[in-house]
Amino acid sequence: MASSRLTADARSQALAALEGSQAASAELDVLVVGGGVTGAGIALDAATRGLSTAVVEAQDWASGTSSRSSKLVHGGLRYLQMLDFHLVKEALTERDLLLKTIAPHLVKPVPFLYPLEHRLWERAYVGAGIALYDTLASLAPGRRAMPLHRHLTRHQMERKFPDLAHDAAIGAVQYWDASVDDARLVTTLIRTAASYGAHAASRTQVVALTKSATGAVNGAVVVDLETGREITVRARQVINATGVWTEDTESLAGDGGGLRVLASKGVHVVVPRERIRGTSGLILQTEKSVLFVIPWSRYWIVGTTDTPWEQELTHPVATAADIDYVLEHANAVLAHPLTRDDVVGTYAGLRPLLQPGTKEGTSSAKVSREHTVASPAPGLTVIAGGKLTTYRVMAKDAVDFAIGQRAAALPSITDQIPLLGAVGLQATRRQARAWAQRYGWTPAMVDHLLHRYGSDVAALVELCEQDPGLARPLEHAPAYLRAEIHFGVSHEGALHLEDVMLHRTRLVYEVDDRGRGALPEIADIVAPLLGWDDATRQAEIDSYTARADAEDAAGLEPDDAAAEAARLRAPDVAAMQPLQG
Repeated sequence: MASSRLTADARSQALAALEGSQAASAELDVLVVGGGVTGAGIALDAATRGLSTAVVEAQDWASGTSSRSSKLVHGGLRYLQMLDFHLVKEALTERDLLLKTIAPHLVKPVPFLYPLEHRLWERAYVGAGIALYDTLASLAPGRRAMPLHRHLTRHQMERKFPDLAHDAAIGAVQYWDASVDDARLVTTLIRTAASYGAHAASRTQVVALTKSATGAVNGAVVVDLETGREITVRARQVINATGVWTEDTESLAGDGGGLRVLASKGVHVVVPRERIRGTSGLILQTEKSVLFVIPWSRYWIVGTTDTPWEQELTHPVATAADIDYVLEHANAVLAHPLTRDDVVGTYAGLRPLLQPGTKEGTSSAKVSREHTVASPAPGLTVIAGGKLTTYRVMAKDAVDFAIGQRAAALPSITDQIPLLGAVGLQATRRQARAWAQRYGWTPAMVDHLLHRYGSDVAALVELCEQDPGLARPLEHAPAYLRAEIHFGVSHEGALHLEDVMLHRTRLVYEVDDRGRGALPEIADIVAPLLGWDDATRQAEIDSYTARADAEDAAGLEPDDAAAEAARLRAPDVAAMQPLQG
């Protein structure tokens, strides 16, 4: 098995493999463009079929939609209202696969309350829908992954969620779904794909697609954004999994075909767990979208919105109006209303909304109501739509479509592939007691480590054995160990401070200073691992600080245009290049 470690050296080796693919004997079978959950899933699917595979991402892994979701792995209750039973069953099957086999350390069951305002008809209507939800989940093979739903009286509801306003509901239905740290899922998928031989290079942007004499796409031109070096890659199939950037990437083929995707902004706010008394999540209907109040780690995540986004795609931000909207709708059912002072962080992500039909001249396979696979040009496969929960099905469909008849002999096996950290999880839980005693870790810290790393906690312990100072919590962010910062660079491919702050930890919205206070200590851990001198270390601190300042300023602006202008005052740490289409 190849190494699962994503390091700066491993990235250099991946880039060397991309460059070497120009030789006929080293041509890749599959080049995946996009390092979100779909692209990461495709890389793992292709690699585990025995295909020579590379995956490139223009920014950090999961830096787009896949780190800015509601953190839910769910079947999609709302699709039952549309009578789309197949889609709900598919999502529930994938949810249970993640819980039981693929990522039991990363994906955790969460109870939710659906508050009821009317005694008879609503309880019957909602109860029937959620009963069907449970029935569809029961059709998945193997043991049940979740408890069955329950009807709660007002008194039972208040015991589970004391801070629900007394006049907000006459009772509730409790049902179960699951939560996940979305960015960690993506990083773990990429690392698992690398362990099966996939070449993975972040901060590597596709700026052009190449074609053979017959007009078929046969590779790409990529730019290493860390050095500016341009590399031509040869691949039998290129798969575009770039989400809201789908049409930009399609345009590089120059054929005018492909899928149509619009961006919709979803905003979430983060408040401390102690601010709202409750042990379950809430799901609420609003006039524009569904609002969730989700227990997540030491916080509540409250969201989301659903509004068109017409600004540039890289840096969506929450406006003052967005934050007020989320708080207003949450406060409609909370006994103790939230204020802006309660909000420790916000984040905004863009949903890639697949539009009906395909562009002229595009062959496609409509494989789901939620996602579509298409080929705007021979040699180029495009997948768009979908959601985090069904990433594995999307990946399977994309690879099946790309390799055509070969798929019958090389079927997907990712439903049987546990991600890194899943194997040996139970044994690691038992070993963790001794590690906790040795290093003085609290039960909360042990739970935190097991949830984030699973059996890979053993690798963090190895780092602590080599340097006991890494076993200490960060002084200004004590929810994280110093070893986690080291691991984010030495095993998970972080190249910049912002990669650590946004995706290896979530300090960008977990503390009210966006993690600025922890920057010097984190930079001291990262600098020797990446060979930074004092000037580079300070430049990284300055870059992240400017980004945090700009996002704070954006949150005070009234609309998208003003907020985006405020955000763009901070330059990117590794600026993307113009496309050559």
